[in-house]
Amino acid sequence: TWHLKKIPQIVRERTFSLDSPKFEAKTKLELNSVCGIECQRKLPVPSLSDLKDLLSYETVFENGTRTLTEVNVLGVVLDPAGNTTTRRSLRKKRQIYGTDSRFSIYDKRFMTNFPFNTAVKVSTGCSGILISPKHVLTAAHCLHNGKDYVKGSKRLRVGLMKTKSRGNGRKRKGTSDGTPSFQWTRVKSTHIPKGWFKGVSGDIALDYDYAVLELKRPHKRKYMELGISPAIKMMPGSMIHFSGFDNDRSGQLVYRFCSISDESNDLFYQYCDAEPGSTGSGIYLRLKEPNKKKWKRKIIAVYSGHQWVDINGEQQDYNVAVRITPLKYAQICFWIHGNDANCTQG
Repeated sequence: TWHLKKIPQIVRERTFSLDSPKFEAKTKLELNSVCGIECQRKLPVPSLSDLKDLLSYETVFENGTRTLTEVNVLGVVLDPAGNTTTRRSLRKKRQIYGTDSRFSIYDKRFMTNFPFNTAVKVSTGCSGILISPKHVLTAAHCLHNGKDYVKGSKRLRVGLMKTKSRGNGRKRKGTSDGTPSFQWTRVKSTHIPKGWFKGVSGDIALDYDYAVLELKRPHKRKYMELGISPAIKMMPGSMIHFSGFDNDRSGQLVYRFCSISDESNDLFYQYCDAEPGSTGSGIYLRLKEPNKKKWKRKIIAVYSGHQWVDINGEQQDYNVAVRITPLKYAQICFWIHGNDANCTQG
């Protein structure tokens, strides 16, 4: 069952104008030398002052202007246990772990219907998911490398799936009915937490690898709601699901599900088969609504991608997702609504 939780408040304090970004960084869909599982266990609990700094955020607008918004955090309960993990055994494998268990979605009845129609393509080469009539959730590193915005984010666009039409009743050469094409929409503004920026976050940057894009025009599709990420033991079979546009299956929507191997307060470590291009996908699961017999899907994490980390002098890899914690729920909800009144429970 989805459990209702009281959400901390993110309150805007001050907004400053900043110089326009250079937009010169290269897009990098695979990250190296991030804080891994062993490193996460040793991290201290962020103080309230740290959280205010990490959850302050930059907004970049379509015309290239940029602002920094400082926030206050109210009603947060700090966990004295620190950033512990469940200490499950991990396998040293590649992005495709054993037999490739991904499914390409060809049937337009599935592709254009919920939940698959919530998956979108971001023009920098990543995926994302619709979280409101005007907002998309994706990974921060699809837009910013920690020091500067990537080149392609200056004229950022989001592609919503549509199936190719035959046109005059005939099938066009080289196309198939089940191949998605995209209706591209310009992005009006982008929000990224300061926790993602180098110099602010230190070793915990990966915890803040998420961003929200506001579209210039609203869409009329069903979107997926946010949910607060439960612990592994509260998930049916520890299973998660997500769909994205993997680079090795060009022009296809690719769906997968798998179990989570390990967790920290802010991250899931898992072995879902994935390739670059699916980075930024919304990870969801299905639980019963409180006091109802209906099941409901909600986004509980953002797929950050395949990570290489140095553990005891040895390179180890795994796939990582950033969990939607109560604080991140509060921040993303604030970005969507512009106030905290609609974000008291999640």
